[in-house]
Amino acid sequence: MPRILFTCAYDGAPWRGWQSQTGGDTVQDCIQEAFSRILHTPQRISAAGRTDAGVHALGQCFHADLPDSSRMSCRNWVAALNANLPASVRILAARQVASGVHARFSAVGKVYEYRIYRGAVLFPHEVGRVWHVTYPVDVSLLRVAMQSFCGEHDFHAFCARRGNEPTPLPPNYFHRFIFSTSLHEASDGEHLSLRVHGSGFLYRMVRIMVGTACRVACERMQLEQLRELLVNPASPPSSFCAPPGGLYLLRVDYPAASGVTERV
Repeated sequence: MPRILFTCAYDGAPWRGWQSQTGGDTVQDCIQEAFSRILHTPQRISAAGRTDAGVHALGQCFHADLPDSSRMSCRNWVAALNANLPASVRILAARQVASGVHARFSAVGKVYEYRIYRGAVLFPHEVGRVWHVTYPVDVSLLRVAMQSFCGEHDFHAFCARRGNEPTPLPPNYFHRFIFSTSLHEASDGEHLSLRVHGSGFLYRMVRIMVGTACRVACERMQLEQLRELLVNPASPPSSFCAPPGGLYLLRVDYPAASGVTERV
């Protein structure tokens, strides 16, 4: 039973997030239905992580264990799936991996990008694809605020609870390592892109990081207050969460020795 690791992109606006749920209308349900039409049997897939309703992806990864009777190449799987998917979901690449490689548990890092538009009027084609911030933002202060997240921290104050956390919580449950953050300001001075590369992310963590950093950058919160949230376990969670439409999952990282045998 070959295991294939796929890379996909999707516009999150039409979907209720990645994770399969009752009633469908999720990216996972859509892709699984495409597999079922091709294989004439139900097919379950496992992703590197969930994205919320409205969040986009340019490099989400998932794996599927395909029946031995399926003899299609990775290249043909890309074409076949795209022929059975709506235009808002595209398969970009496929590679056969060892059976021990797992889309989620083998991942060693992820890169997210958050996009902000600061102009007075938001163009219609950017609705649901950027965060329209109409108040003044100090770009230099925003960059410094985002850099405060670098390193290993307890991010309990920068995540939301799903309600399905283990009880009791394992040690260091909220600990994550942020490798780097960066900020790019477009030549028009109105589009900002915040990029975050980390070992992993908690529920809504990037959006709360960005929302809180923007709070600092518009001088409605002190930089020291943000940093206190990272070092004080008793700190209440931040209530500043950026909207989902500006968030993009860019890439999932896997170890070099991940057993890739074919790729398209």
